[in-house]
Amino acid sequence: MPICSNWLHLTPNKFYTHALIRPPITFTHRHVITTTRSRCFARAVTSESVMAAASNSVRVAAAQMTSVNDLAVNFATCSSLVKEAVSAGAKLLCLPEAFSYVGARDGDSVKIAEPLNGPIMQRYCSLARESSIWLSLGGFQEKGSDDEHLHNTHVVIDDTGNIRSTYRKIHLFDVDVPGGRVYKESSFTEAGKDIVAVDSPIGRLGLTVCYDLRFPEIYQQLRFQHDAQVLLVPSAFTKVTGEAHWEILLRARAIETQCYVIAATQAGKNNDKRESYGDSLIIDPWGTVVGRLPDRLSTGIAVADIDLSLIDSVRAKMPIAKQRKPIEFWKSTSL
Repeated sequence: MPICSNWLHLTPNKFYTHALIRPPITFTHRHVITTTRSRCFARAVTSESVMAAASNSVRVAAAQMTSVNDLAVNFATCSSLVKEAVSAGAKLLCLPEAFSYVGARDGDSVKIAEPLNGPIMQRYCSLARESSIWLSLGGFQEKGSDDEHLHNTHVVIDDTGNIRSTYRKIHLFDVDVPGGRVYKESSFTEAGKDIVAVDSPIGRLGLTVCYDLRFPEIYQQLRFQHDAQVLLVPSAFTKVTGEAHWEILLRARAIETQCYVIAATQAGKNNDKRESYGDSLIIDPWGTVVGRLPDRLSTGIAVADIDLSLIDSVRAKMPIAKQRKPIEFWKSTSL
């Protein structure tokens, strides 16, 4: 067990931080460790609750990193994060949008884009197989239909190294950020058309990417038409938009769909032009944050247990799936 100076004990609604010289040798509670490069924290859970939830729970991890314009450097960082996740007992590690590469100049990402059977993705498939862990690769630069475009593709790889599913980002980030720069993702990215969900050991996953978060319709369809239980939102939110809306949007998606949400994200300065907000989160179907790194800008993982019985409980007690009204129910009226 690593020595650390700050231990964070979680109760249902409060965070308590205790400064210690070193962690105690024995505990009356079982502690789940979450690590970053420089610190760790623990979530106290009674042994009784752990045993009760064991049959329905599976551990997941959400990564936080600062990708750069070097494929080898980013792969080394991702490999280290995978080792941390495996050591923590996670069955799935979610990596953020642009995990493998962030270009320093406009057009760099298109130049390095490859098909899914190319050497870049195959290295990550090998990493998943060698580590026996599922990987959510949040936004890969997949080669597009011509040399001037790519797809921003969310790839899910199983623990044998096989690609289980892919989702091409539907909503492209064409925004003049207040107080920031102008982004025009559509100038080099082809939008996807299909909503995608896939079965996994932690439940049925609904796949999205970053800017999709602002469009609740896709999450409604993932829940009510595709039976998603866990929504994946890998991102590279800007600092300005992240400060304003990141957590509240994620919690809203969790609450309105009664799904877990896992949001892995870029953090800090990727280059001179790009700064990402950070704050990787795991949120339960009641909207409670159950996993978070202590440092919003650090490289590391947030860990939490997905409890499928909690999803069933929340949905049974508030049966919105049965109470939803079809669009045809609402009649437009003129005043």
